[in-house]
Amino acid sequence: MSGSPTGEIYRIAWLPGTDVLHGTCHCGREHSSQDPIEMWEWMLAHPQGHQPQPDQPQGNSS
Repeated sequence: MSGSPTGEIYRIAWLPGTDVLHGTCHCGREHSSQDPIEMWEWMLAHPQGHQPQPDQPQGNSS
């Protein structure tokens, strides 16, 4: 990666006993996937595709 740091924090955790990765974007939106490339693409696409919606529960969305 290049450029100056933005201060954004992305978290990806492996769910033990599974092949599932669970990610949390700096905006608070969450997503689960078995594919690490898909996970990073989802994270780095912020904010397209995962803006927090007041009427939509967060978690395991795409």
